[in-house]
Amino acid sequence: MTDTSTSSKYLNRELSWLEFNQRVLAEALDAGVPLLERLKFLAITASNLDEFFMVRVGSLQMLLAQGSTSLDPSGLTPEQQLQAIGTRTHHMTAEQYTCFLQDLEPKLTEAGIRRRRAADLTPRQAKLVEQLFDDELSSILTPIAVTSSEDFPLLTTQSLSVCVRLDPAASDEKKTPRFAIIPFGKLTSRFVSLPAESGYEFMLVEDVVALHSAKFFPGESVRECVPFRITRNADLSLREDLAFDLLAEMEEVLETRRTGACVRLEISDTVTTQLLAFLQDALKVQNESVYVVPGPLDLSAFMQLSERSGFDHLRYESWPPQPSPSVDLGGSMFQVLQRQDLLLVHPYESFEPVLRLLEEAADDPNVLAIKQVLYRTSRNSPIVAALQRAAEKGKYVTVIVELKARFDEARNIEWAKSLELAGAQVIYGVKGLKTHAKCLVIVRREPQGIVRYVHFGTGNYNESTARLYSDVSFMTSNEELGADATSFFNAITGYSQPMKFRRIEMAPLGLRPRLLEMIEAETQRKKHGQKAVILAKLNSLVDPKIIDALYEASQAGVKIKLNIRGICCLRPGVKGLSENISVVSIVDRFLEHARVMFFYHGGDERVFISSADWMPRNLDRRVELLVPIEDRASRTRLMSVLEAYFDDNVKARRLHSDGSYSRVKQGKNVPHRSQEVLFRETCEIGRLAENSRRTTFEPHRAANGGQ
Repeated sequence: MTDTSTSSKYLNRELSWLEFNQRVLAEALDAGVPLLERLKFLAITASNLDEFFMVRVGSLQMLLAQGSTSLDPSGLTPEQQLQAIGTRTHHMTAEQYTCFLQDLEPKLTEAGIRRRRAADLTPRQAKLVEQLFDDELSSILTPIAVTSSEDFPLLTTQSLSVCVRLDPAASDEKKTPRFAIIPFGKLTSRFVSLPAESGYEFMLVEDVVALHSAKFFPGESVRECVPFRITRNADLSLREDLAFDLLAEMEEVLETRRTGACVRLEISDTVTTQLLAFLQDALKVQNESVYVVPGPLDLSAFMQLSERSGFDHLRYESWPPQPSPSVDLGGSMFQVLQRQDLLLVHPYESFEPVLRLLEEAADDPNVLAIKQVLYRTSRNSPIVAALQRAAEKGKYVTVIVELKARFDEARNIEWAKSLELAGAQVIYGVKGLKTHAKCLVIVRREPQGIVRYVHFGTGNYNESTARLYSDVSFMTSNEELGADATSFFNAITGYSQPMKFRRIEMAPLGLRPRLLEMIEAETQRKKHGQKAVILAKLNSLVDPKIIDALYEASQAGVKIKLNIRGICCLRPGVKGLSENISVVSIVDRFLEHARVMFFYHGGDERVFISSADWMPRNLDRRVELLVPIEDRASRTRLMSVLEAYFDDNVKARRLHSDGSYSRVKQGKNVPHRSQEVLFRETCEIGRLAENSRRTTFEPHRAANGGQ
């Protein structure tokens, strides 16, 4: 490999993630995107930043507090990373508010969605607002007097509060101002609907409280009433080796997260230096962690506004998931999978066949056992309901519920408890690892013997996100894949080393070695003058060992095309290092989430799907799966999907060697928006299949064969 310094070989993962959020923000800034979709993208950028501060910034601040000066792969210390992050996030926050205040909000007002301030209220609206405050808010909210940091209330991370500054007490010779905090907690809505002659008008709840705050303090003068919001460190580790009861330990971690250090203070720019100094002192927040903003706090809350009914002309046209033409709506999923393997590309194709398979299994008397991994599920999950029903009917149900799925811990704890009550055997993941694999096995007794039906996926068992995330499902009754899936579950639940798999690979044991082996095979073939190609679609590329292997392949002349949605620490296009590697990222209406890999392999093409990104955490600290797609029709479909993404010249952005991105130039080429192409193709495949069924005559046969 060319002698290149460490700092020039890898991009910093935190700054790369912020570049991803910038690409999401670019969709909010794009005048060609429908208005409410732009508002939704803006809300997503705010939500993304919330999690970034809770986890990544919180983790770096802990390292800094411990005195760590260790370098990350890009050559930066924790302190240098925090400085760079601070500069970038302050700039990004300013750009978010410019987008909202100078672009989106004026256009929303023109479209009939209007935010009212106190001075804008009509007499009728003012009366309603006052009545709401008197009847509800004044009873729900509780002002808390604060004299020092010692009696400062414990505020929930990312919940809105207001800080009130009152005149000093008459007996106070030093004329020290008095302060009170009014936490909003979990109010049902940020938006107070107002009567309007047309469209939709609203007032933010913090503006309602500010308008009538004096009613909380009769006989006193309110000098200032300012909304603020804190973000706490949520990157709290669990000592699993010391955890006797993992469920109880996880509940304790969730409780501890409530008191994590404040890593960000967001506050309205109407604040005075006096009130800001009081909050900084009470919350122990340094200047660099203060974000003074010129508009409403918590832009993520505007997701609710973007979803308001009645303004469909301000949204994308509907792209409903299509039924798979391979699935007979009136037949059994078992019959489908007896005939063929089934590949589904979500959300273009419906997640319904996956649900149907599990629901049929729950009720089928021939099904003996169901084994499944649950990482994230929906709030009212039909998946969990089917598993509970199966257990209650006496089937042998084993569920691996990952309690350590960040920010879904509480929900998963509840699901684990309910499944245990139904009679299922529940395993709380693997000690020291997160179980992130997506796998379902159904064991069924059939005339020819035991048959295993398997589902492997790149996304969670969540029918809600399956309509929003781009993922792949692969369903099969293949004997070898069924045996591998069974071995996988036995290894996790049986506290044992897995047997050698026939087809699949599993992290943290064989997945990285298999990938490195496949990359090395392409490298060697190219060195021997053969054709060599690597294509991969992932969410993140961080792992230095895989990046180095890709660099070596590039230097050998292997053509490598990568579609990396989010973090990418590889520098493409560096002479002598990576000039044969190109990286693009696509941000569009659906969240790109599928992991798909292709290796030319001397013409014996290899295609895989995986639950794992190419990150150290996935390859070393998680239970993940890499699944070969050997069925010809499924493999052809996946290659078509990959090609659609690499042909995108509308939503694709190209990564440059300095870590910046720019839109792929369309030039004279026909516009090719990959997500739209995939949706239209899916609709066309369904239409052709339906026409074929209409022209095929199938006679009704007597039940007894005509005898």
